[in-house]
Formats: sequence, structure tokens, C-alpha cells
Amino acid sequence: MNAFLVRAVACMLLCITVAPVQAEVNAQPLAQNLQPILSCFSGQAKAFSATAEIDVFVDGKIQHVDGRLVRYDAQSFDFDLIHSDYSVQIRRRADATALALPNHKTVFIGAGDVDSADQLSPLGMTDRLIGSGSMVSTYVPMLQQADASVVAQMLTGMLKMNFDAPSQQWAIGDDVTLQFLDQGKRLDVKVRDQHRVQLTIQEGLPVAQGVDDWPGFEAVAVERRELEQTLARGVRRGVEIAAPSRLLTSPLQKPRTVANGELRWIDGHRVALLKGTPEEVGFAHGRLLAEESRRCIDSVLYTFGTVNTIRSGKWFRYELDAAYKRLAPHIPEDHKRETLAFAKAMNLEPRTAHAINVFPELFHCSGFAVFGNATKDGKLYHGRVLDYMTTIGLQDAATTFIVAIDGKHAFGNIGYAGFIGSVSGMNDQAISLGEMGGGGEGLWDGVPMATLMRRALEECTTLDEVMDLWKNNPRTCEYYYVFADGKTNRAVGVAAVPESVEFIMPGQTHERLGEGIADAVVLSSGSRLEKLRERVQQRYGEIDVEGAKWLMSRPVAMSSNLHNVLFVPEDGVFYVANATHNEIAANRPYVKIDLTSLLREVRAETPAIERSAATTSAAAQ
Repeated sequence: MNAFLVRAVACMLLCITVAPVQAEVNAQPLAQNLQPILSCFSGQAKAFSATAEIDVFVDGKIQHVDGRLVRYDAQSFDFDLIHSDYSVQIRRRADATALALPNHKTVFIGAGDVDSADQLSPLGMTDRLIGSGSMVSTYVPMLQQADASVVAQMLTGMLKMNFDAPSQQWAIGDDVTLQFLDQGKRLDVKVRDQHRVQLTIQEGLPVAQGVDDWPGFEAVAVERRELEQTLARGVRRGVEIAAPSRLLTSPLQKPRTVANGELRWIDGHRVALLKGTPEEVGFAHGRLLAEESRRCIDSVLYTFGTVNTIRSGKWFRYELDAAYKRLAPHIPEDHKRETLAFAKAMNLEPRTAHAINVFPELFHCSGFAVFGNATKDGKLYHGRVLDYMTTIGLQDAATTFIVAIDGKHAFGNIGYAGFIGSVSGMNDQAISLGEMGGGGEGLWDGVPMATLMRRALEECTTLDEVMDLWKNNPRTCEYYYVFADGKTNRAVGVAAVPESVEFIMPGQTHERLGEGIADAVVLSSGSRLEKLRERVQQRYGEIDVEGAKWLMSRPVAMSSNLHNVLFVPEDGVFYVANATHNEIAANRPYVKIDLTSLLREVRAETPAIERSAATTSAAAQ
């Protein structure tokens, strides 16, 4: 988009939103103040140095961060963010890049080539770090032109920014003020007297230090392509999560069909129907949900991965690879084949597909099963509350999978694009499962939790078979579960660690769960457990579908509530609510998924020529 078009669009918007005379009066002095800063951060200035003092009000107190950005040329820059708890420094040169963590005295260094798309060269960085999934992308073309007059007209016109002569400040309403000093080389921004940024354009450039010049730091070698890709994709996805565009908040609900797979929308909820061999299912998964899977991968491996690296001082991908190496011997071969087929459809490295599927989710959740005398009609209602990291944007990939693998039980899996394991699911035998995370991260010499969950859905017909699966397989970490069987109105709570597994029966008193409640299994922790128990007893004997949903509302659901599921296994249905960027799952409408009906469609005979084409296509990748 050229400068003329940007100016034309801006002027058109101004004509709609504000009187041209008012904009002209205010915009001219504002443009003069904006020009020095825009020249630097649009890339128009080939070299510059800037510092920032940032105060952010978080968790009831001010958090202070010192920032510094120096651009030396089209390939080289320094970037520092220094905080008392979490600090990061990036030093990039034409042939090498370093990510240093001062608080851990660790630096990750990579040399050599970088990916053409996902890398940190200052030249064209804005296009690479801000994608269409963020509303910020709307303003990128205008900012890239560094046309201060256009930006000023937008600010004074659309945002009604005005100049207050007595204070010498520009203001947007009562919340935001901007003050320019030193002919626009210093900018002071305040938001509601809680957040403040003081930005200063420095005179001259400091001496550029070498990428490997980190006295007293432990140096860790990381492939440069991986280092820059992690940071670039992590930031890009982070910007999407912080300021999502309508592409994410109101996705196009367009059905799609491929061999062995169909994507449909049920009341705004994404549902993928998959059937066939493990290879056919994996390939169809990748083809149907390519964009959603990429966002899930970016959220986990790159955005969360970058944050976790800064927090822990350990390269997240190395930690995940080490976990997979220990977990891999306990993953069924057909699951690995499905994962590899998914990777082929997505054109991913197998390492990446494996990593996303062993991401050690330490969920903090709640679950219950009530039946018999506890419910209005005697039916079993199994509720599952998933509280985990709405802040990393997994809701953009939320998908319910209806899966029929040849020779196995078919099932519904409430999960996320790109992830073949299960954390919430129900099969065609009226078996439903939900998990709750505990401690013990790093105890990975066993079957991954999500793999064990999926195996139960694929392999088990009765509750006893599910319990035997947990008793007879090596387990990882510390997890809690609620298992239920709608055929027999039975349910059980489970406390599992690598060394042992304990089954908690309905009505059983437990030191960690309190006095037993007849015909009920109730699992959670702390005040959420107390509230859940109180609600079950309050509605005892009257719980139905709506009552069971109420059991899962706040504060039983946490502020990080990612999805809620209510299983009614006897009826072959379940109800799903997924979080959005603005609301937790418990505050969202539930969508009814008729598993029995959908499985009837999935099991319909696939034409032989279609199955042959899918197998040939997967093998050719």
C-alpha cells in the first residue's frame, strides 16, 4: 500500500468521524512532534538508539521495566528489557544472534542461516511480527510510511485527541495523556495514572558489542534458525492474543471436506469428523485444521515457550525434546503414525508434531460425577472444568473431534487443533473421562497423561477396564481424574502418581476431599472444592443438565477457565463451552453435541476410491 492510498483512506475516515477543520487545527503540531519517533520505529531511520522507562500497574502494585533498543543497520540491533524478576537481552548481528537472561546468568547463542519468514532482521520486521490475526495489522501500512501528518489526523479525528495548552499535553478522553519534550525526541505517555511510558530518542549510537561477549554468563548453543523462529513466531502470536482481529474473534464458519474428514460448525462451535486408519485420520486432521493447528503450535511452542525460557533460564524446546525422548517408548505406534501423518499434511518437522503432543499440561481443574439419588432423573451427569492458560490463546484452536479409528471404539474428544491426545472425552460405550493436574512435572518415564486418556476412549468398554488401564501402565507426574460409565451409572475418582494409583468411590470420605456424598464423586482443591461440595449438597436430588452446568460456574471455574464439558453418557450427548478472548468458558453458552448421531454419520461407509486417494496422498507427502 503506497503513501497516497494510506493518506486517502485516512482522509476518508476523517470525513466520516470528525469535522475536517478541527482535525487540521490539531493535527499539524502533533505531526511535528510525532515525526522523530515515527522515523525510528517505522524503519525509515537506518540507525537509532532509544530508551524507555515503563511503569505498569499489575496485581495491585507498580512493576517497573527499563527498555533499550539500538538499531545499528539493516541486520543488527540490541534489545533489552530489564525487570527485577524477568529480564531479557537480545543481541543480533548479521551472522549470529544471542538471547541473554541476566537473572539466570545464561545466554543462548546461535550462528548461521535463518528462516526467510520467521527471523529477526530489522529490515521488514514489522511485517513478520504483526500478522493478520491481530487488529494491529490494520495500522501497520500507515505506520510503515512514517507519514506523521496521516497518523496525527487519525489520532485527532478518530480518537478525538486534543491539546491542553495549560499542561502542554495531548489527551484522549480522561484516561490517556501524551507529552512531547525536546522537539519530539522525548515522549511521556500516561494511562489512567496507573501505567506510564517515558520514551527517549538518544543522540548517537553506543559501541556494538560482540554476540558472544557475555562475561560471567553460561553459554548454551541453540541453532540460530530455531532461536530466531521461536522469538519471531512467539511475538507474532503474542500480538494476536493481546489484540485479536475479527479473523480470530469471529472466524469464518465455513464447512470443509477432505478425504476421511469433515469440518463443520455447530452453533458456532468447531467440530471435526475424522475416520479411517491412523494415517488417514492424521492426514485429514492436518488438512482440515491447518491454520488452527499453526496457532496452537505457536501458542505452545513459541509464545509460551519464550515466556517459559525467560522464567526458567532453560531452553524450552530442549526441555520438551527431553520429555518426548523419555515418553516416546510408552506411546503406541499407531498414535505415532497418526502424528507423523498430521505432520506431513502440515509440512511440519516430525519433531514439532511430537513436541506439541507431549506438552506437559499442569492443569488446575475441577470435576464431578453425580447420579442416582443426587440427580433429578437418576441419570449420571459428569462435569469437567478445564482451568488452564487462557492467556496463551489456545481458545483460537478449540475443536471438538469426533473420531472413528478402524478397529477401535469411536469417541468424542474435546481438545485443540494439532493435539491428538485427550484431556476431556467420551466414547461410544458411554465411558467419559476428565483429568485434573497436580504436581510432579518432570516425572516423564511413563505413558503421557493425554495418551492414556485417549487409549481409554479407544480401548475400554467398561469402567473396570479403564481402571485396569491405569493400574497396569506406568504413569507420569501427578494427576487426578473422574471416570464415569453411563451404562451402569458408575463413577470413580482417581489420584495417580508414578508410584501408585488410588480409586475414590462415590460416597467415600477422603482426607483431601472431605466427607463423602452419596452417589457423587467431587474433585477439586482449596476454596473451589468447598464451593463445589456446597453446591452439590444444595441441589442434591434436583440436579439436571442446567443444574450440572451451574455446578461448574464461577468460582468453581477459575479466571483461567479454558473449557467446560458436561457429559450425559447414557444419552450419548455432551455439552461444551469454550473460552473466548474476553470471556471464560463458564460464562459462555454451552453447545449440545449429539455424539451418537455424529458417530452414525462418521461410520457411514467411505467409498473405496476416496479411501485409496487419501492413503496415496498421505504416502506421497
